[in-house]
Amino acid sequence: MAKGPSFTCTACGAVHRKWAGKCDACGAWNSIVEEAPLTAGPKALGARGKGIVLTDLATQEDPPPRAPSGMDELDRVLGGGLVPASAILVGGDPGIGKSTLLLQAAASFARTGLKCLYISGEEAAAQVRMRAQRLGLRDAPVALGAETNLRDILTTLDAERPALAIIDSIQTMWLDNVESAPGSVSQVRAAAHELVNFAKKRGVAIIIVGHVTKEGNIAGPRVVEHMVDTVLYFEGERGHQFRILRAVKNRFGPADEIGVFEMTGDGLQQVANPSALFLSDRDKPAPGSAVFAGIEGTRPVLTEIQALVAPSPLGTPRRTVVGLDSGRLSTILAVLEARCAIPFAGLDVFLNVAGGMRVNEPAADLAVAAALLSAREDVAIPPEMVLFGEISLSGALRPVSQTENRLKEAAKLGFTQAIAPSRSKLGSAEGMRVRQMPDLTAFVGEIFGAG
Repeated sequence: MAKGPSFTCTACGAVHRKWAGKCDACGAWNSIVEEAPLTAGPKALGARGKGIVLTDLATQEDPPPRAPSGMDELDRVLGGGLVPASAILVGGDPGIGKSTLLLQAAASFARTGLKCLYISGEEAAAQVRMRAQRLGLRDAPVALGAETNLRDILTTLDAERPALAIIDSIQTMWLDNVESAPGSVSQVRAAAHELVNFAKKRGVAIIIVGHVTKEGNIAGPRVVEHMVDTVLYFEGERGHQFRILRAVKNRFGPADEIGVFEMTGDGLQQVANPSALFLSDRDKPAPGSAVFAGIEGTRPVLTEIQALVAPSPLGTPRRTVVGLDSGRLSTILAVLEARCAIPFAGLDVFLNVAGGMRVNEPAADLAVAAALLSAREDVAIPPEMVLFGEISLSGALRPVSQTENRLKEAAKLGFTQAIAPSRSKLGSAEGMRVRQMPDLTAFVGEIFGAG
C-alpha cells in the first residue's frame, strides 16, 4: 500500500499525521504544511555493504587549505578564508544586503584567481549586472547565471568546476523529482542535500543564501543548518549604516565571530575598528550612558549602553529594550530593587544599545545597571570609564572571560578607568586604573554615593 502524505512543521520539523493549525511540538501557529511522499524509498539493508576505514584519535591530518578573499572582515568570520568543498549558509532580513555582500565577495575571490560562479534564482542576469556596475565590479571575472532548476544548475557546475559557487537563494530552487512547490519543506531539504553532496564530492565551495522568518531564523527545516559546515547571519537595522556578519556555526573556525561592514552608496565597506563606530561622541558626560567592553567571538568590541528613566503616567510602567534581552533587563531591575533598595516602580525604563548593535553577553549586566542608575539619579558616569561584569541574583558580581583583551581594547581607544568584578584576571592592563567590585551594593556606593 502506498504511503500517504505527511504534514511537517516548518518551524521545528516535527511530522504530523494530519494537518493542524498549531504544532504540538513547538507551539507555532500556521506552520504545518503538507509534504508529498517519496516516490521510492530506500532499499532493504539485507545485502552486505563495504567496510569503512577507521582511524584513532591520535591520527594527525593537515589543516584544510584556505583561500583568502582579500576582505579581512569576511575572512575573519570564515575562520581565515574559504575552505574547499565547504557548504556555507548565509541568512538575513530582506533588503539587508545579502546579495550585495556575496556579489562583492565573489568579485574579491575571483580577483585572487579563483573561478567563481554566481547563480541567481531571484533576479535576472541583467539586474545582477546593474548591481555590479553600481558597485564598481563590472570588470571582475565572475561567471553569472540566472536559473532555478537545480538539475540544470548542478549540470553546469559539474561542467565548469568552479572553486566557488553562490546560490541565491535556496528558497527559489526546485528539483523536478520532488512533488511540491519551490520553497516548501521538501524542496528546501532536497535542494540543500543535493548542493551539499555536490560540494563534498566535487570539491566545490558553495555559498547558499537563505531567507529568514519574522522571528529571524532561516526559513525552512532546521535540518538545512545541520547539513552545512557554516551558518552566517547578516544582521543590521535599516536605519543604521552598518551591517554585522555573524557566524553562529563554523566547523572550520570559531563560532560567534563577527565582521562589521558599513553600507555606503558604493556597496559594503569594511570597518577595521568597530568599537569606534559603536561609540558616540563622548567628550561631554551624559547621564544614562555607560560603555561596555564586550567580546564578540574572538574580537573585543566596545559599545555604548544608553538608558532613560522617566516618571510613568501609566498604571503599568513601560519597559522598552532595543539591542538587549528584555528578560535580562527585568532581572537587573529586580536585583537593584531587592539587593540595593533602589525602586523603579512608577518609572518608565527605556534601554538601547547605541548604533543598533545587539549584545547577548551576560558580561553587559554591570554596564546596564550603571546606565539605569545614572539615568535614574541624573548622574553622569565618567566618559573615560568602561564597565563589564555579570550580576547574579544575589547581587554579587561574577568575573567574565578575556578580561585582559577587554581592557587592552579600552586602553587603545583612550579609556583610562574600568570597573570589573573581583577575582578577575587582569593581566597587563597598562594605562588603565581598574577598580574591582565584589557586588552590586559596593558598586552603587562607590560610583553613586549610596548603598
